[in-house]
Amino acid sequence: MRARILLLVIAATFVAQVHAAALLVDVPLKWRATSDLRLGAAQMPQTSVQFDVFRDVRADKQAIGENREDPQPKPVTTKDDVGAFVSTNMRKLFDSAGLKTVDSNGAVTIKGDVTQFFARETSLYRSEVTVHVTVVGRDGKVLYSGTASGEAKRFGRSYKLENYYEVLSDAVVNTVSSMLQDAQFQKALSGS
Repeated sequence: MRARILLLVIAATFVAQVHAAALLVDVPLKWRATSDLRLGAAQMPQTSVQFDVFRDVRADKQAIGENREDPQPKPVTTKDDVGAFVSTNMRKLFDSAGLKTVDSNGAVTIKGDVTQFFARETSLYRSEVTVHVTVVGRDGKVLYSGTASGEAKRFGRSYKLENYYEVLSDAVVNTVSSMLQDAQFQKALSGS
């Protein structure tokens, strides 16, 4: 009898571990952009741009996605700092767009609050990233304050981490595209 109970406990533990391992919980954030910046005819200012680490002000800081194909949604969560992930990759995108970014003492500093960073999977993966952006001059004067957002969608195999990485990264690319095409934002980057 004891052997049966022990066997049942071991089997239940194994099943619980297999189920937990199948969920995309506490995954690291990885940059996997598949789209390019859309700059149009924008003239990029040559002033030095400093990025502060963005703050993650979302209500649920761990949730980055969910699969809603079944009646019971499957979560996608991370323990990584979403604000740092967004600001780090935005800076890289600014560099690739030809802007001069610096670690400190920039002519302007970009600060941000990430208010949305989420991918929802149904028949497609759909993501949205929204950031409240503030551009501050060296003297502390606010040169720009506004919201930038980007969306992305893609088809992919069900509940695959790589697809979440790609659609979230592409939404960040599209957010930066919208920022760099905004005339007011461009003016602020020039320091005026």
